[in-house]
Amino acid sequence: MTRQNVVVGVDGSPGAVRALDRAAEEAVRRGTALRVVYAVRDRDEAGPVLASAVTRTRLRWPGLPVVADAVVGGAVEVLARESGGADLTVVGTRGLGPVAGLLAGSVSLRLAARAHGPLLVVRDDRPRDPTSDGRPVVLGLRGDADDEAAVYAFQEAERRQAPLRVLHAMAHHRVAPEMPSPIPATSPGQRRRAQDERAERAVPRFGVARLREQHPHVPVEIRAVDTDPAHALLEAGREAAVVVIGAHRHSGPVLHTLLSRSHCPVVLVPTGE
Repeated sequence: MTRQNVVVGVDGSPGAVRALDRAAEEAVRRGTALRVVYAVRDRDEAGPVLASAVTRTRLRWPGLPVVADAVVGGAVEVLARESGGADLTVVGTRGLGPVAGLLAGSVSLRLAARAHGPLLVVRDDRPRDPTSDGRPVVLGLRGDADDEAAVYAFQEAERRQAPLRVLHAMAHHRVAPEMPSPIPATSPGQRRRAQDERAERAVPRFGVARLREQHPHVPVEIRAVDTDPAHALLEAGREAAVVVIGAHRHSGPVLHTLLSRSHCPVVLVPTGE
């Protein structure tokens, strides 16, 4: 299926405005159209919300093609269907618990398990940092099953002309201890290079080699972290434009933590598991 647009879910809340603005930026970056979707029980109640969203978008991004549609159904079901034909689906969330409407945290969690394409979750309590465009893309890599997330992260870094930082959680992928080198690394620089080499050997092969060849202009930094992966991604997200992880069909603590506490937007890429 050819993916042709960016879809954003709105519901009239302040958080939906943040998601709308971010979705418009993503559509401009990709050179594609923006589709604004409001999941409702009755189409007649959607008019003012959709009209406001379209007006705001056309004023701020006058050259961006934008269409809006009210779709009868629940937010999760509607947006899961929409994600099948979208290059990216964008929703909002709150870290302080559920709120009425589309942007309840439980909705983004359930949608993460059912989306058919990349899902961008925007924290509505984190104002957009205008300096974030030059910041790195962070990829949380668990294993070779996350190959689609790796593909997305490299593409995102290339779109942004930004570096890519790959974090591989050693807690999920233990490797055999290495034999000590006959020439010990004594200087800080030598120790750092030794750590980097071990990190690259620990990262799944697909996550680096082939994609580096396909994206030669993307600077890549690889780190293997022997700590809680959620904490490592939260810390990396403080200086990131976006964090990318694979979205497995059964959400776990890493996903819950990122959606509730991340310092930057999070992209969830279905893994097929």
